[in-house]
Amino acid sequence: MEYTKTYNELKTIFNIEKKNIPIPNSDINIYNLGFHSEIPLYDFSNKYDALIAENRSFSYPVFSPVNRNSDKVILLLHGLNERSWVKYLVWAYYLAQNTGSYVILFPISFHINRSPSEWKDPRVMINYMKERNSSLSGVNMSSFANVAISNRLTEDPMRFFKSGYETTSDIVKLLTIIRKGEHEIIPKTGKFNIFAYSIGAFLAEIILMGNPENLFSESKLFIFCGGSVFSNMQGSSKLIMDSLAFSRVYNFYLNDFEKTLTGKSPLVEFLRTSQIGMAFRAMIDLGRLKTFRENIFKNIRDQIHSISLVKDLVIPTKGVILTLNTSEKRDIVDSWDFPYTYSHENPFPVFDSSLSKKVDYWFEKVFAEATLFLA
Repeated sequence: MEYTKTYNELKTIFNIEKKNIPIPNSDINIYNLGFHSEIPLYDFSNKYDALIAENRSFSYPVFSPVNRNSDKVILLLHGLNERSWVKYLVWAYYLAQNTGSYVILFPISFHINRSPSEWKDPRVMINYMKERNSSLSGVNMSSFANVAISNRLTEDPMRFFKSGYETTSDIVKLLTIIRKGEHEIIPKTGKFNIFAYSIGAFLAEIILMGNPENLFSESKLFIFCGGSVFSNMQGSSKLIMDSLAFSRVYNFYLNDFEKTLTGKSPLVEFLRTSQIGMAFRAMIDLGRLKTFRENIFKNIRDQIHSISLVKDLVIPTKGVILTLNTSEKRDIVDSWDFPYTYSHENPFPVFDSSLSKKVDYWFEKVFAEATLFLA
């Protein structure tokens, strides 16, 4: 596949408002399907967030393979603070074409089309950015692209957990519908694999560790640019969150979070006793619930493979290796480097020059590896 050419073609034809999008010169279609989130409100949602209608009812794209009777599904999970599917269209197309799987692009809570449109409008958000920078001192990495999430996480760092919890609940609901044979496009199946990138990998690891409804007992997880515990991430970026927001979230989860798990409430009980809640806590820091985390990873290590990038500053390779390589049987993590300028946020940049051939080549290398593992 010519990545650069296909990226531009899919960017042109994709429209989240269209129900069915045939891909030219291909038997693969994109379907945008509706979903309603039914998360309980009480402790598990910020009361203001519950009023954001876009997060409760939204659509998600599904790439259908050539064989519409396929019983294989890949769930593709994206990165933090994404506001568009454009970056991931070629990824999903390649996986659908080469694994013969249905590929679901499912938005994390308050991301992409699960957020108000103004959150990605530069003309609106630039004013919020100026206001934030003038009222708070020492803010670095501030931009119109990250000011919405920066304000939200600075105000309430528990939103990081709650967004993941809601997304997990939504995924369980969706995959249960598929397993029962009640999905409008995907045939009845229980074969669910995951391709996860960046913070999507953090979420996917927690889901595999928790294995809700036994949906993921046999699932394979391919990780790209992700996989470390939270404490080994560096989330301050103009495309993710500013320095103040990351410092607030980091300090809360590393220093204060465990202290909040006292008393009796549905949230506290969930975090202290459920498999998913314990998995989230274990993925905050290498020393937290260490035995719990390492025992699970040893049991599921053959279900996981990861490609990390040498110049990734957001989720460095060292942290991924420390998290995942829990025995000497097989290294879960491969560390690669690309011979062009890239970043965690943009591993496959679109060049209008001869460099595009190098990007095409390395995209193919990464996704051929993913195909071999997930097919």
